[in-house]
Amino acid sequence: MSYPSQPEPRSIVRVDDGDGLVPISPSSTLRFVAPGSITDGRFGLFECRLTPKASGAVPHYHTTFSESFFVLSGRPSMLANGEWATYGPGDYVHVPERGVHGFRNEGDEPASFLILFAPGIARERYFEELAEIAASGRRPTPEQFADLLARHDQVNLPGYLSK
Repeated sequence: MSYPSQPEPRSIVRVDDGDGLVPISPSSTLRFVAPGSITDGRFGLFECRLTPKASGAVPHYHTTFSESFFVLSGRPSMLANGEWATYGPGDYVHVPERGVHGFRNEGDEPASFLILFAPGIARERYFEELAEIAASGRRPTPEQFADLLARHDQVNLPGYLSK
C-alpha cells in the first residue's frame, strides 16, 4: 500500500464550552462557530439568533466574499434576488459576491440561522466592533461608521427595498 509523501492535514475540533454568544444589538446575537481565523481563511461559520420583530441587517453587499444562510428555527425574512421572502427551518439561501442581501425577523417567534462566509475573512472582527459599540452605548460619527464598513467590506444600502 502506498501512502502520500506529505503528512495528512490536521483536523480542527472545537468544542463550545459555553454559549459563546456575542450581542450585536438588543435584538440579535452571534456565535462564532468556526471563524475564518481557525479555518485558515477557507470559510467562516456563524450562528445568528434574532428576537421576534428584530430589524436584523439592512440591505448590503460585499465585494470579496459570498454568504450563505441555513435556517435552523423560526421564520426569518431574507432579501435575495431583489425581493424579501420568509424562510423556515431547512431552507438555504446563497448570495454571491456583490449580491444585495439582508435579513430580519418579522415574526412573533425567535429565529436562528447559520451564516457561511466564503472565503473566511476575519468577519468576526466586524461583529466584535459592532458589539463593542452596542455595549458602550457610544454613537460613532458618520465618518467613523463609514470607516468601519470600509475596513470590513460592508456596503450598506439603507432604504433599498426596505419594506
